[in-house]
Amino acid sequence: MKVIDLPIPEPLKKSYTVRGIEALYPPQDEAVRSGIFEGKNLLCAIPTASGKTIVAEMAMHRQVAEGGKCLYIVPLRALATEKYEDFSGKGLSVGVATGDLDRRDAYLGRNDIVVATSEKVDSLLRNKAQWLAEITLVVVDECHLIGSEDRGATLEMVIAKLRHNNPQIQVIALSATVGNPGALAGWLDAELVTSEWRPVDLREGVYWQGQIHFDNHTRKIPAGSKDDDLNLCLDTIAEGGQCLVFVNSRRNAEAFAKRAASKLKLSETTLESAADRIDRGASTELGRTLARCVKGGAAFHHAGLAAAERHEVEDGFRKGAIKVISSTPTLAAGLNLPARRVIVRDYLRFSQGGMVRIPVGEYKQMAGRAGRPHLDPYGEAVLIAKRENDREGLFETYIEAPPEEVHSQCNAENALRSHILSLITTGFARSRTDVLAFMETTFYAYEHQGRRSTIQETVERVVDDLVAAEMIDELDGWLEGTKYGNLVSRLYIDPRTAEAIVDGLRQRPPYADVGVLELLCETPDMLTLFLRKDDYEFVDRFLAERRDELWTGVPYGYDDLEGFFQSVKTTMLLLNWAEEVTDEMICERFNVGPGDIHNKVETAVWLIHATSRLAHLFSPELEEPIAELEIRVKHGIKRELLPLIKLRGIGRVRARRLFNAGLTTPEDLKAAGVRKLSPVLGEKIAARVVAQAGGKVEEIPDAETVDEPIPETPVEHQTSLSAFGGTENE
Repeated sequence: MKVIDLPIPEPLKKSYTVRGIEALYPPQDEAVRSGIFEGKNLLCAIPTASGKTIVAEMAMHRQVAEGGKCLYIVPLRALATEKYEDFSGKGLSVGVATGDLDRRDAYLGRNDIVVATSEKVDSLLRNKAQWLAEITLVVVDECHLIGSEDRGATLEMVIAKLRHNNPQIQVIALSATVGNPGALAGWLDAELVTSEWRPVDLREGVYWQGQIHFDNHTRKIPAGSKDDDLNLCLDTIAEGGQCLVFVNSRRNAEAFAKRAASKLKLSETTLESAADRIDRGASTELGRTLARCVKGGAAFHHAGLAAAERHEVEDGFRKGAIKVISSTPTLAAGLNLPARRVIVRDYLRFSQGGMVRIPVGEYKQMAGRAGRPHLDPYGEAVLIAKRENDREGLFETYIEAPPEEVHSQCNAENALRSHILSLITTGFARSRTDVLAFMETTFYAYEHQGRRSTIQETVERVVDDLVAAEMIDELDGWLEGTKYGNLVSRLYIDPRTAEAIVDGLRQRPPYADVGVLELLCETPDMLTLFLRKDDYEFVDRFLAERRDELWTGVPYGYDDLEGFFQSVKTTMLLLNWAEEVTDEMICERFNVGPGDIHNKVETAVWLIHATSRLAHLFSPELEEPIAELEIRVKHGIKRELLPLIKLRGIGRVRARRLFNAGLTTPEDLKAAGVRKLSPVLGEKIAARVVAQAGGKVEEIPDAETVDEPIPETPVEHQTSLSAFGGTENE
């Protein structure tokens, strides 16, 4: 089927022509014939790189041309950004939404296509964003994540709510790893397109003792080094390809990248430029190590890296300059980074019970990255056997096995508690019968047709708990959210988190930053830091100094004590950040990366914001200091910088420089004027800051004519070790 013959708008046709896309791939052809342009639902279960996104894009442009509006749901923020960039510049307006979980984001409704995470869409539904009623097509990318224990229930309920709001809505679901696509298609009333076709041939094999063993042939790998994993990379790079190496830990990813860079020793202008940008922006030794690896042509990729560092790695790999990336499985979850050879070195991962095999679906996600369309004649996915008798087992376990079946997670009480509250507070359900009727529209109900289900018992327990918690009222069978319950649902926090916060507030404790943060770090919504053996001593020292400031008691049982110590360690990190301790010091003290600091801070800011809103209801006298703490944690500043941080263009570094120069308030900045501030801020930012402070500025200079402002990078700052649990003499 030729692109020129498709019923899609001309700007989209032109963008495909520019990219050299003149005809559809066979799976795309089948999707068109299945009725995507006639509004039919579709489950497209085809291999990675077989054109799933283009199927969705064509359908979205067709819908908009007919007066519709589209929503594209992704599992990850990074993937949302990638899809936003993919869809932009083709004749439609595109918006992206991932954060601020208690906003309606009305401005998003002005776009033709909105890209958002499932959690953000759930939040928009809870906050009754009016524009969601205008959605006529929803695309669900990576729909197999309905089976995820952590996030599956949210994705499933979002789909069910959108279909409930608009029974005529078109649904297009995409995945490369659904073991039971027929069941999922049945729930969605969707046409099913499955295929094994790929634009680049995929060869899957197992490496053992110098050879890759494929199904019907072997390939000898030259021994360029003493390490098998590195030899597999060098072999591919020598013939002009790139490699992805998947390992089971951050430390292993970093170690491999160092070895690869040392062996490759590439020297290119593109690599040197990327390495220089990473090094200049690096605030930690992790970033500087990455810069050294990139300079040699290798890189590592994991969640501990700062966002800018991950972007440099991804961009350098797409451009072909970086030849090999070693990564934890985060890279396999949707990002478009194909390579000629994918090496799954570690098919065992750490778990609480020891080492366990990775799921088949996860292997398929990794293997699907093999083969760059239009660049590689083939793609190879290679597992490395640890022992000779593993060879056949790996074929059976991963290469020849289908991905796991997807099953609903909607009968889990902890997951349902939040979703049932939202059903009631948003008017989807007005009684227990209504709740059960809505649950009958879920994938869970579809899976349990003709079989006994415990969903009614779970719903009854959850509703009873919500009534007891005073989040909903029940009168003569009528369910209604209370003011408290409505707020909890809109804030998008777990009801158990809300209960813990409110219990703490109701005790009217003396305000303490430590008390608020430690309370929040014990809630289900905060993922706490891992506790190492040598952490107990410094956490214990911290508790000895700050125990009286805690809002929670110290537990007695050993099992509870470990979790408590993890929450205290996480609290200590957040306190360090709010006391202006540098990224490098925090990373060294807590054995984390810059990305981890960002993630913990982001979660904490969300929970502190929720706490301040709940304090307005239950402890008004604590609302202001908690709101102040939110600003401090958000920006990583001491209390004394609060007046300065309110000005646009002033972050934690510039605020500290101004304060140390004796400029502590906006009035001081107004009095100083542009001339005195320029050496600290740069002329352009100084002019803007003075204008915000109410001072007179003859003319704000243009960007082309001003000095470059000093970058907002972490500043060395002398900090007391008491915030870390030690003393200044240590």
